[in-house]
Amino acid sequence: MNHLPRQVILATHNKHKVEELSALLAPLKIRVFSAADFPKLPDVIEDGSTFEENAIKKAKEVAQFTGISAIADDSGLCVDALNGEPGIFSARYAGEHGNDQANNQKLLERMSDIPDDQRTAHFISVIAFANTDGSVHTFSGTCKGKILREARGSNGFGYDPLFYIPELGMTMAELSPQEKNRVSHRARAYQRFLQWLKSMDKEI
Repeated sequence: MNHLPRQVILATHNKHKVEELSALLAPLKIRVFSAADFPKLPDVIEDGSTFEENAIKKAKEVAQFTGISAIADDSGLCVDALNGEPGIFSARYAGEHGNDQANNQKLLERMSDIPDDQRTAHFISVIAFANTDGSVHTFSGTCKGKILREARGSNGFGYDPLFYIPELGMTMAELSPQEKNRVSHRARAYQRFLQWLKSMDKEI
């Protein structure tokens, strides 16, 4: 790709992710669509073994179907004491996709016997950008923290209420949207993506 796209589709129905991306892309005046804007868009089977594989597959299939450059991310929580669980299964850890309460409850149960000093974890996000010419670029970001024994905060989604960031003294769910867009794993991956997009803009 040698020019800045005027519109992109974010390959998700998650309105939180759409809001985050729209805010990040606002300075570049790029219009953001979501999967909800394309009712006939088929679901992409996330059968990759890594975050990167899943993100690339989603972005490529959505770009091909819509004819619009697509952005897809695969994000998750990796807990050190659980050998990286829930990992790529983060959104469906308890069985039902997107059931945050059930996923958090299962995580707490799995970690009930893990001492406080061994509850380290990190969020990871891999973003794939698939252009309509078939090219694909990936960008990643991480955020380190610890898993608490009870939820704190009402912002965010997913595992945010359990994910404590020591240097900030707050959970991800206690951060304002502006703060989260500065420090989260997805924000860090998107910042790398935005830097790349801006370099494309300069080449026009």
